[in-house]
Amino acid sequence: MSGLSLKKPKKTCDDQNCPFHGTLSIRGRVLEGTVISSKMEKTAVVRRDYLHYIPKFKRYERRHGHIAVHNPPCINAKEGDWVKIAECRPVSKTVSFTIVEKQEEKRGGGKS
Repeated sequence: MSGLSLKKPKKTCDDQNCPFHGTLSIRGRVLEGTVISSKMEKTAVVRRDYLHYIPKFKRYERRHGHIAVHNPPCINAKEGDWVKIAECRPVSKTVSFTIVEKQEEKRGGGKS
């Protein structure tokens, strides 16, 4: 993993699509968000909150987006966790990001 300083998970896994124990390489964007659903097998949905500028009113509005991400068994993020996700090759039709780190404290935003 070039350029990223990440903590390697304590658990190990035999998942081919794990960036730490498999062959999945990380490239591109690194984002943060809150896990809002982890009901799928090895997949989670992450909510990203961001601000969008409206020039007419010279103000910002809050927006959010949902991203389907690969959830490796060694990380196993649950709902409510604040996670760091990184772009990778497409793992499935909708999944092009993977969870690379579980953050300690939860930041604002997202469903609780």
